[in-house]
Amino acid sequence: MSAAWQPLLDWWFGPLTSAAEVAAQRSGLWFGKRASQDAEARERFGAWVEQALAGGLEEWTAEPQGWLALILLLDQLPRMIHRDSPQAFAGDARAQALVATGLAQDRETALAPIQRVFILLVLEHAEDLALQEQAVQRYQALRDAADPAEQPLFADFLDYAEQHRRVIARFGRFPHRNALLGRVSSAEELAFLQEPGSRF
Repeated sequence: MSAAWQPLLDWWFGPLTSAAEVAAQRSGLWFGKRASQDAEARERFGAWVEQALAGGLEEWTAEPQGWLALILLLDQLPRMIHRDSPQAFAGDARAQALVATGLAQDRETALAPIQRVFILLVLEHAEDLALQEQAVQRYQALRDAADPAEQPLFADFLDYAEQHRRVIARFGRFPHRNALLGRVSSAEELAFLQEPGSRF
């Protein structure tokens, strides 16, 4: 009998073959911003997302794969299900706490490298420079430990982490979230938002 969270991991990662193959098959889901995918996430996993946002499913953290699945429900799926609303970020604080606890226990070592990417994305999403620094360091380690053929893939993940860190080092927050969260943008932030690649 498969674990409760397995349908989510199967949907998100597909068969765990090489990291490059998983990324090639799933990057459109991960980063594609398609309404049809958002609707599928809502239909299939929306109830779990709401449970997770309400503090539930804590028992999943007893297993590394369940820990990963709960983090996806808090960090990735709200960004799909609640896209372009403040609720997109509602799970971030709990996700950060779960990641901090798990990393302190070396829990990520039980995960495949491509799965670890989505643990570290929680740090990359944080409006906190110390967490951004940690994300960059850990993405560097992932890249360095990867097979040579897969190092370019993990180098790309590292590059995005470095871009996020630069924004937080400069502004202390992500300016592209300001309007959604009711925050007033500074003149410097407004100018930055006119630049290509400023909105991730």
